Amino acid sequence: MGKKNFTRREFVATVAAGAGTVFIGKTVNAIPPDRKASMFDPLEIVTLGKTGIKTTLLGMGTGYSGYNRSSNITRAGVAESVIRAAWERGIRYFDCADSYGTHPFTQAALKGIPREKYVLGTKMWVTAGGIPEKERPDSAVVVDRFRKELNTDYIDLVQLHCMTTGGWSDEQKRFMDGLETLKAKNIIRAHGLSVHSFDALKVASGHPWVDVIHVRINPFGEAMDQRDPSLVVPVIEKFHKSGKGVIGMKLIGGGKLKDDPQKIDESLKFVLGLKTVDMIIIGFEKPEQIDNYIERIRKVQKM
Repeated sequence: MGKKNFTRREFVATVAAGAGTVFIGKTVNAIPPDRKASMFDPLEIVTLGKTGIKTTLLGMGTGYSGYNRSSNITRAGVAESVIRAAWERGIRYFDCADSYGTHPFTQAALKGIPREKYVLGTKMWVTAGGIPEKERPDSAVVVDRFRKELNTDYIDLVQLHCMTTGGWSDEQKRFMDGLETLKAKNIIRAHGLSVHSFDALKVASGHPWVDVIHVRINPFGEAMDQRDPSLVVPVIEKFHKSGKGVIGMKLIGGGKLKDDPQKIDESLKFVLGLKTVDMIIIGFEKPEQIDNYIERIRKVQKM
C-alpha cells in the first residue's frame, strides 16, 4: 500500500474506526480477517521502558483537577477509599504529585500492603505557583518529605511536574542533578517529567536524563500539547524507540470527554493501538468508574 498524507480529520477517523485498521506512521495496515482477535488486559504487567519498573497497564491518577495540594478526590473526601478500591481491583500503579496533595491518602489507602506489591509515582513542582510555598528546596529535601508522607523508604518514580518550555533541561538542572544523585543512592528508581507544551515534549524525546515521560495523548487533540495528534504520535514513537518509559495521560481530554462513551472507547482504542505507550493512567473519582474502565479496556482489540 502506498503512503498517503492524512489530514487531521482523516487521521482521527482512521484510528477511531477500529474495524480492522490501525494508524502506524503514515500507512494503514489491515488486520487479516482470519487472525484471531486478542484483547488488552488492563491488569497485565508491563515494564516502563528500560527502568525495570513493572506495573499494570492501567494505573490510577490521583490528581484530576489537581492544584495547590488538592484534587477532586481530596476535596470530596474520597481519596483514600477510591485508591483502596483501585488496589482491590488489581491496579498497581498510583500516580501522585505534590500539587495534588494525595501522598498521605495514598499512604493510608495502601497501609498494610507489602511495599513491593505496588508502584508509586510522584511529581515535584519546581516552577512558580502550583503549591502554596514560594521556596523550591533541593530535590533531596523534597523527596525526603515525599517519603515521609508516603511512609516509604524509596519511591519508584519522581518527575518534574508540568514542564512548559523548550529550555527546561537548562532551567531545572539543579533539580535534575539532585534526582540523578537520589537514583544512584536507590532512594528513587527512576526520574523524568510530565510536559505541557510541544516544545518541552520534543526536547524530552531526545534527552538522555529522561527515564520516564508522561505524555498527553488522545485522538481528538483535547488537552494536548498539539491539537493535531498526528504530530505528537511520532514524538511518542521516538521516546519508545530510545527505551524511555511512556505513560499516557489525558486520554479523556482532561475530563472533557468523560460523558461521551463513544469517544472514550475511541481514545482507548487509539492510544493502546499505538504500541508505543507502556501504560495509561486515568483519574478515577469513584469505584464504579474503575470497574467501567477495566471493562472498556478488556473490549479493545489488539492490532
